[in-house]
Amino acid sequence: MYKIALVEDEKNLASLVIKYLTSEGYEVQWYSTGEEAEKNIEDSYDLWILDIMLPGIISGYDLIKLIHAKKPLLPIIFTSARDQDIDKIMGLELGSDDYLAKPYSIRELVLRVKNLLNRTYFKTTSSTHKNTIKVGEYEIDKDRRSVSHMDKSIQLTSKEYDLLLYLIENPGKAFSRDQILNAVWGEDYFGSDRVVDDLLRRLRQKMPELQVETIYGYGYRLIAL
Repeated sequence: MYKIALVEDEKNLASLVIKYLTSEGYEVQWYSTGEEAEKNIEDSYDLWILDIMLPGIISGYDLIKLIHAKKPLLPIIFTSARDQDIDKIMGLELGSDDYLAKPYSIRELVLRVKNLLNRTYFKTTSSTHKNTIKVGEYEIDKDRRSVSHMDKSIQLTSKEYDLLLYLIENPGKAFSRDQILNAVWGEDYFGSDRVVDDLLRRLRQKMPELQVETIYGYGYRLIAL
């Protein structure tokens, strides 16, 4: 059973979310403030749903930084009552995996939770050998979803890792931004394709030897090292 942490200050909305998620077989722990959630960051959750605007001094933005400092690959969904591109971009830049603007459909949230959990925890392979990929001096362990460079670990967010894997499994192939959106965020994602550029920029910063060519007006292509 997956365990989900819900950080939401609107009690009625939280009750509905909990009702729908528990009916799908998930265990849900609710926190109404950032301060309450902060005390339980070390707990074993499989996914966090964070509201950006929270009472008190700890916001959803603060929480995602605290969570990823401890568990950088843990999937996170952001929600916000302000349907503004800046909220989406800030949330995704901080490492969230998805974004929903309020008021949102509870069924849509449940669908996104399912898709995100599946993408994060159901990475399968038919190979019986050690499931690693070498790209130059980088080593990607697909079973552990980890990346290292000359035996030094590189901390990627879940989305950064998914983008990396998508590119390295298709070296030399050009992908449009829409193709990357569908592969990394899922076909149910609705938002600006600017998030692809932001995600690729962060990946380049963490893996500077990775040669990803920008195809202006189209998308990106990984050049084999």
